[in-house]
Amino acid sequence: LARSVQHNAVRQAHRKYEPDFHDKYGNLVLLGGAAVFTVVWGYALTQIGIEWGFSPVGRVTPKEWRE
Repeated sequence: LARSVQHNAVRQAHRKYEPDFHDKYGNLVLLGGAAVFTVVWGYALTQIGIEWGFSPVGRVTPKEWRE
C-alpha cells in the first residue's frame, strides 16, 4: 500500500501542471472588484448628497418653553 501511494505521488508530481481559473484570472478578478468598489463608493460619497457635518451646532434651535 505504501509503495502504491508513493508511486501515485511521484506520477502526479511529474504530470504537467494545468492552470485553473484562479491561476488564469484571479488577479484580474481582484482588480476588477477593487475598481467596481472604488467607482461605486466614489459615486455614493460625492453624488448622493450626504450632509457631512455631524455637529448639530447652528442647525438645531431650541423650542420655546411651554408651561
